[in-house]
Amino acid sequence: MDVLDSYMEAAERALEDTMDAGLYGDGSANGGKQITGLATAVPIITTSGTYGGIDRNLATIWQTKTFDAHTYSAAIGTQVSATTVRPLLNAIMTKQSRNRDYADLLIMSPEHYAAYDAATVAIQRQQGETSLGKLGFSALEYIGGGKRAEIVLDGGIGSNMPANTTFGLNTDSFRLRYHPSRNFDKLFDGEGQMPIDKDAVAQFIGWMGELTMTNPLFNWRLYDSVPAS
Repeated sequence: MDVLDSYMEAAERALEDTMDAGLYGDGSANGGKQITGLATAVPIITTSGTYGGIDRNLATIWQTKTFDAHTYSAAIGTQVSATTVRPLLNAIMTKQSRNRDYADLLIMSPEHYAAYDAATVAIQRQQGETSLGKLGFSALEYIGGGKRAEIVLDGGIGSNMPANTTFGLNTDSFRLRYHPSRNFDKLFDGEGQMPIDKDAVAQFIGWMGELTMTNPLFNWRLYDSVPAS
């Protein structure tokens, strides 16, 4: 067994897990050096806090939108289910769009994904033909409200995706900015540094950057505050 290769694979997986946690986090971990993720970019409470140096309470144009399925529309229903998920998405997609600008990527927790999957049992041909589906993601395609978007499932062991949640993201408005010399690059040349008193190799992988958003208007979060009713 190649122990070094096993250690490297474990380190790479740990790095992926750290980035995943950051993409859903609020940027407060690691002494505030964590990437500022969706918890801050598309929060539940949109009228307070500072994002990108801008006070959301003072600049309403800098606020994303949050929809609570429990209170959003009594006519549709009070929880996300196979019956309500498409009407909810249709209403939100229509409301949070303008011409060709809208959320073209829907990231769903297992609960919402299962509801949408059940709602489209009769039209399963929508599955597997999306660009993300071809990359290996569990993906469906949403067509409704005059819009088209890809739906991606995020959940399972160690998932950082909030439960009972759908993020509606306008991918044109997001930028993953990084330092050109720290895009998962090795800090030491070659295989790494070799201590003189050990049969070992030390290597560091560096990443420096931030997830930024240029236009919050078309980004939203749908969540179910009371999923049982």
